[in-house]
Amino acid sequence: MKLILGSQSPRRREILNFFSLPFEQVSPSFDEDSVPFDGDPRLYVTILSAGKANSLKSRFPQEIIVTADTIVYKDGKIFGKPRNKEEAFQNLRELAGHWHTVFTGITLCYQDKEIHVVQDTHVLFNSLSDQQIHYYQDSLHCADKAGGYMIQGAGSLIVNRIEGCYYNVMGLPVNALRQALQEAGIDLWQHLKDLPKGHLCE
Repeated sequence: MKLILGSQSPRRREILNFFSLPFEQVSPSFDEDSVPFDGDPRLYVTILSAGKANSLKSRFPQEIIVTADTIVYKDGKIFGKPRNKEEAFQNLRELAGHWHTVFTGITLCYQDKEIHVVQDTHVLFNSLSDQQIHYYQDSLHCADKAGGYMIQGAGSLIVNRIEGCYYNVMGLPVNALRQALQEAGIDLWQHLKDLPKGHLCE
């Protein structure tokens, strides 16, 4: 059974490619701006991921659909994908030196089932000067990511500490995905890839 990944995120594709599940990546037709934030980040990411999944049901009635939505949350405020460079700069300035929480909601739809899982990770940023933020923006180009930053690679330079799932901050928490697939009767343990010998842990 082919899985439909309802997302254009290259990070989510990369994570799903850790496993041997066959999947097709498609873009959901859902307007995220149509959903107001009511103060509950868990409910918010659940509604957004469910909206994305439901927009694909008519196109893929027999497939397993997986969608996700990730937000950055601090002191009652949502930090989504910045609309421009100025907003991205202000986001990083506001997050610098403080803890925030990354929430990802996963929705899995298959036949008459609709499964929802939410994962949270707490992230502490280093204190940042305005010049460091400009260096970060000019070098890493994170405007398409929640909060305007990335945790992988050199993007981790601004991260002091995390509590929780690293892959949640990337946009697709592996254990939450495993849980959703398990409820649909798919055991992710059965889809570990047989990696070349050079990739094995030593």
